[in-house]
Amino acid sequence: MDLIERYISVNPEICHGKPCFTGTRIMVYLILELLEADATVAEIREAYPALTPEHVKAALHYAARVLEERELDPAFLKLRDALPAR
Repeated sequence: MDLIERYISVNPEICHGKPCFTGTRIMVYLILELLEADATVAEIREAYPALTPEHVKAALHYAARVLEERELDPAFLKLRDALPAR
């Protein structure tokens, strides 16, 4: 069983079908956003004590697999290029 199967589930009756950590209502995208904001695994675990470092790894693995399976939409690139540089 890989990280995604072990730690992440999708149920249309939980959080509107968004990917969540199994047995919780903590949505994967929330953890990815915290990582984007430079939160450490320790800070994430403090905010969400039910999660382990393996949950965080599973979130990253999930994001990588989603991107691997999808083509990048050219409209996104146009939108990105139109935004002011940070």
